[in-house]
Amino acid sequence: MESKQSKQSNQWYMEYKIHKNRPGLLGDIASLLGMLEVNILTINGVEGETRGMLLETDDEEKIHLMGAMLKKVDNITISALRPPKLVDRLAVRHGRYIDRDSDDRKTFRFTRDELGLLVDFLGEIFKREGNHVVGLRGMPRVGKTESIIAGSVCAMKRWTFVSSTLLRQTIRSQLSEDEMNPNHVFIIDGIVSTIRSSEKHYNLLQDIMSMPSTKVIEHPDIFVQESEYSFDDFDIIIELRNTPDEEIVYDSFTNAYTEDL
Repeated sequence: MESKQSKQSNQWYMEYKIHKNRPGLLGDIASLLGMLEVNILTINGVEGETRGMLLETDDEEKIHLMGAMLKKVDNITISALRPPKLVDRLAVRHGRYIDRDSDDRKTFRFTRDELGLLVDFLGEIFKREGNHVVGLRGMPRVGKTESIIAGSVCAMKRWTFVSSTLLRQTIRSQLSEDEMNPNHVFIIDGIVSTIRSSEKHYNLLQDIMSMPSTKVIEHPDIFVQESEYSFDDFDIIIELRNTPDEEIVYDSFTNAYTEDL
């Protein structure tokens, strides 16, 4: 007799808000999942009285059945039950959600005390294959370049500076054959690559932008303002601030790039 082919297990993200955190509540929910043979991979509190779970099962019907049953529980309200997104996985891992712009859904906000979360987020983005353009806004010395490098390390990818002011002003006009590797993370300073760029550098920049690779562009607003590219070319915009209310203004530091021209 032919053996039955085993079903593929899939992951689900479940999130619920707690109205009354009575003793044994989590145990009751875990018992229900256990009886349905739904595995709990990760569990964590997310944003106060909200709990997130990463689940796994080979039977989607069990997930829908579980969701219907938990809707009858008075002490909780199911707020999410879906295949996990990247932000869901990070919320369970770090116990907090990434601040996301309600109008521009591709813009994510971080503060300096969330660098661990930012590095993890970048690392997951960098692991993806193909073309990805990430813009990174932030004032000087807030941790932009360091976060990109740390994210590259998390993704186990090499990084290549196309332009930068991390140690000294770097403006590359050519890269070696080894550096022109689509698996690298290319780091571009949007001010240096436009205001300070030579024709050779800009030609190199165009070659890199057309590669199926990950590019991270610091100061994307200046990059868009001074180049042929637009925000439509960006997949994700990240804003990094020292404090949540810090204003990112370019007039205060763009002069440092041009005063010696």
